[in-house]
Formats: sequence, structure tokens, C-alpha cells
Amino acid sequence: FCRVDPYGFERPEDFDYASYEAFFSRYLVVLTRRAIKWSKLLKGNNRIQKSLKVKRYIRKGIPNEHRALIWMIVSGAQTNMEQNPGYYHKLLEGEKNDKLVEAIKTDMNRTFPDNVKFRKTADPCLQHTLYNVLVAYGHHNKAVGYCQGMNFIAGYLILITKNEEESFWLLDALIGRILPDYYSPAMLGLKTDQEVLGELVKMKVPAVAELMERHGVMWTLVVSRWFICLFIDILPVETVLRIWDCLFYEGSKIIFRVALTLIKQHQAFILEATNFPDICDKFKQITKGTFVTECHSFMQKIFTDPGSLPMATINKLRETCREKLLSQG
Repeated sequence: FCRVDPYGFERPEDFDYASYEAFFSRYLVVLTRRAIKWSKLLKGNNRIQKSLKVKRYIRKGIPNEHRALIWMIVSGAQTNMEQNPGYYHKLLEGEKNDKLVEAIKTDMNRTFPDNVKFRKTADPCLQHTLYNVLVAYGHHNKAVGYCQGMNFIAGYLILITKNEEESFWLLDALIGRILPDYYSPAMLGLKTDQEVLGELVKMKVPAVAELMERHGVMWTLVVSRWFICLFIDILPVETVLRIWDCLFYEGSKIIFRVALTLIKQHQAFILEATNFPDICDKFKQITKGTFVTECHSFMQKIFTDPGSLPMATINKLRETCREKLLSQG
């Protein structure tokens, strides 16, 4: 058995190889079928228009060999990169903010200690690439600079694109456009969305909302890492990539779909909790096991389980939750 997965992550001691093999042999059939369909869709040219067909294809998963390209196109990163030739390298050559550089350096060794490609001994060592992307981004978006969590996201982008400049523009698409204000120093967008999730749970899984309230568990305690790391290190790699496929195309509401599906699917299990630490523990447990490993069926569920989730509803909830937070602040 391979101790290291295709992305360079070491598998934990208790990794269940048998059930993973069983899943992957089935999933491989799906991937092969999808790859043929995608090749036909792209027909050797690197352009696609947004359409219902493309949306459907993306929900069913982008084959790894096309992933970087499709993310670049559908997120708008490709257009931005083409319209700003040389911009990324200018950022790296320009004056540096010492505090920003220091903060990024501090986090280098903490980024994916379990990934062989990010080790100092690796050749090439991706720490250097990651450092460049984060330093460039911090100077490009001074309002954000560098916040913890961004290192993991940039790291994943580098693993998939294998390209420094593309990773930079995808990071810009996520932080600048797709995620509303998650990484600003006040993290208002992030706090807002955690509250929004709480409101959605009240609507869709009221018993769990009631349990949380009864035991005084704040949503931020159990889900903040889901939002900050976009499920990195929380769900299996293949599953995270499938979520990101949809995130780049459909935007931030995908995060709510995933969160609601995890909660709804494990409602009975969560409701067994009888106290505060127990609830926190249950939320850790629900992100493990076959339900989340079987990424193909999991992705089908995120579009059915939570039911309808119009962007208008989310925006309205964001408004009221943001106002509430600001008035408390």
C-alpha cells in the first residue's frame, strides 16, 4: 500500500486502505468516463463558455488533467492573468513589507507538515513557490495582506496547478471575488457566513440548531475551520477538490451546501450529544468515514439534501447577520 497519496500527503496510521481501495476502484470507472466527456467538450481548444451543460459537467467532477485549466477559466482568473501580463513578477521584484514577509515565513513550516512536497528536503520544494505566491498576494491586496488559512489554500492551488502564477490568480479569484471578506483582518465575511449557516440550520435541521442553542455552543467553534480552510484537512483530498470544482463555478453558496449536507446526514448522530464537549466532538467525527470519502455520491447529495438554497436567501441572511455582528461590535 502506498503511504503517500497522489498529491503528496502521507496517509495517517489508521488509514482504512481496504475501504478506500473499494471506493477508488469504483470511482476510477467514473473518472475515466468523465475524462472522455471532458476531452470531447474541450476538443483541444482551451475555451469554454458558461452553460448548463458545463455546470452539470463540473458538478460531476473535473478530471485532474483538466482541473487547473477549468478552474482558471470559470473563475475569471485566466482573463485577469491575460489582461495583466508580467504583473505577478513585478510584485515579486518590488519593495517588500517586512512585517508581511515575516508573518508568511513563520507559517511556512506549519503548512502541510504531512505533505512530502512541502518538506525542506523535497526537490523541488514547494515551500518556495508557496512563499512567492503569498508574498505577491499580500502586496497585490494590501487590505488583506496575509491571514492564517491562506497558506493552506495557496498550497492546494499549487499542488493542482503546478504553476506559481496561476495559483496567484486563482487565490485572487477566491479571496477577491468568490469568498466575501473571509480574510480581511476583521474577518467580517467569515463571521457573517458562520451566523448565516446557523440560520440555515434553524430552517433546514431545526433539532440540531436547538441542541446547539441549549448547550450554548457557538457555530464558530465547530465550523470556523470549514470556512477558513474551505474543507482542507477536514475532508479527504479528492472530496475537497470536487467541492472546489463547484466553488469556482457556482460561488460561495457551495460551502453552505456542504456544511448543511454534513449536518443533515448526521443529524441523529449529532443529537446523541448530551453536553458541550460532546457536541464539538460529534462535529469532528462527521467529517470522517465513508460518507465523505465516497466523493462522487457525496457531491450528488450536496445538491439534493439541503433542498433549494437560492442566492437571494443567502444574501438576505448575510445582510441581517452582518448588521447584527456590527451592532454587537
